Amino acid sequence: MKTINTAILRCTLLSGLLIGAHAFAQTPANSACPATLSHTVQRLQDEAPQNLCQYAGKVVLVVNTASYCGYTVQYEGLEKLYAKYKNQGLIVLGFASNDFGQQEPGANKEIAEFCNNTYGVKFPMFAKTSVVGANSNAFYQSLMKAGAQPPKWNFHKILLDRKGNVLDSYPSKVTPGDKRLVADIEQALNQK
Repeated sequence: MKTINTAILRCTLLSGLLIGAHAFAQTPANSACPATLSHTVQRLQDEAPQNLCQYAGKVVLVVNTASYCGYTVQYEGLEKLYAKYKNQGLIVLGFASNDFGQQEPGANKEIAEFCNNTYGVKFPMFAKTSVVGANSNAFYQSLMKAGAQPPKWNFHKILLDRKGNVLDSYPSKVTPGDKRLVADIEQALNQK
């Protein structure tokens, strides 16, 4: 009887370990989502909710954008940067914002059409939101808590590594083709 009970106990423990291992393997992908990306935001073109965890494991360049700014031409450079490095793991995330100079007055659909028709933007763009101050969105608040510099104008850039850590912030005057920015992106892409 003692041998049977010991055998049953061993089987129970072994099956418990196997079930536990299987459950661990089935853990949802977002469990590896860094806190900086653990936010849901609205997509620009249709305001559908998008979980930023889908970009976990990528090098992320976050940019607050505006359609009527002297820096608006940077859309072209951002799109080139995205096209060049997306297959290596770069994602550019654009956040339309009317925070600076009221240079993004339009509705989301209008902004989306402008980005697409004028600059052929294919990188993800998100609904108009605030990126500074007490009313800034939760994603931007988490970036500031993680060490990013707050935007002082449109087309401010924040670079995150593949683990969601803030690597650096770049003021508006730093273009997407800037040697330092490109070098920082390439270095982040080469780190696994």
